[in-house]
Amino acid sequence: MSIVTQSPLFGIALTVAAYSVGLWVNRRTGLSIANPNLIAIPLIILCLLLTGTPLADYQRGGEVINMLLGPATAALALSIYRQKEVLRENFLPVLLGCLAGSCASVGSTLALCKAFGLDEALTASLLPKSVTTPIAVELSAQGGGVAAITIVVVIFTGIAGAALAPGLLRLLGITDPMAQGVAIGTASHGIGTARALGLGQRPRSAYAKGDKHPRIC
Repeated sequence: MSIVTQSPLFGIALTVAAYSVGLWVNRRTGLSIANPNLIAIPLIILCLLLTGTPLADYQRGGEVINMLLGPATAALALSIYRQKEVLRENFLPVLLGCLAGSCASVGSTLALCKAFGLDEALTASLLPKSVTTPIAVELSAQGGGVAAITIVVVIFTGIAGAALAPGLLRLLGITDPMAQGVAIGTASHGIGTARALGLGQRPRSAYAKGDKHPRIC
């Protein structure tokens, strides 16, 4: 068993299998809370505990997947490029929405850290919580933060946003697809953006039919 778990293929296969289960549950239930990442993480932890596999063995495959995080994040730009006309027409609202969301995220985090008396290292670790992982780790390091804490907080923020944001937006009566996309993407980085894409992306033929309110999510 140790020979199997020490192979990078073990970590890769386990991650893909756990995410596939989460994706299946999400599609079967249709619930926002049934986020594939939220389901995959405890499944992987449970598997490692049941098999007695050290985290270091799993990370051999996990590091291979982590290498794809940067290109996967950059690939989201393709969807933005395909909707460049919409962005050009709504540049100012999108810019101001992202700016307001970023300021609210950093400001609220800083205020809470000061209210709870957290030290500078922990504060620096939490501030970039709404930024995608590779960038968040660099920002955390520049401020003297702890990379491990930053990674956990970023993942939690992304999953929480992807799972809870759609319901919260409906509760608040925010139905404009552009506002939904900007809000979720700004607050929940890559995971939230992927969720927003699933909620609001329309086929390109919609633009040809004169749709005045195409989804920018």
